[in-house]
Amino acid sequence: MTSTAGELLEVLWGRASTAPASPSQMRVLLMIEHQDGVNLRTLADSLASTPPSISRLCDRLVAAGFVERVISPLDRREVRLHLSDQGRTFLGDLRERREQELRAVLDLMPAAKRTALLEGLEAFCDVAAAQMHGSASPAEDRTA
Repeated sequence: MTSTAGELLEVLWGRASTAPASPSQMRVLLMIEHQDGVNLRTLADSLASTPPSISRLCDRLVAAGFVERVISPLDRREVRLHLSDQGRTFLGDLRERREQELRAVLDLMPAAKRTALLEGLEAFCDVAAAQMHGSASPAEDRTA
């Protein structure tokens, strides 16, 4: 099952290159997208890294035009990170390419198998979300 899930990820990630961003830079971009205005320390903690490492990654992302650093109006020592318009466009284009690759595979599947895949992925997402939030099993929630 894990190798099968790996194939799905390969379609999503492998066929649509993230160049010019490295996998580490992608993690930073996605985290900034989800936590707009995050500071370096919080970003480093969220990614289980060190502030100097994250700062260097952000330096490269700023140089590439994907991220903007903004000094906090409340504390001039704090720098807030935001995606630039170019960064948002890059992520949008990447998502579109990944969706096209996935759609090309899904279009070749029988409808019943696509439905089964969707149901399985929804159950997977429910369990993964429950684990992240430390709550009861979603299956238990649905039967209550």
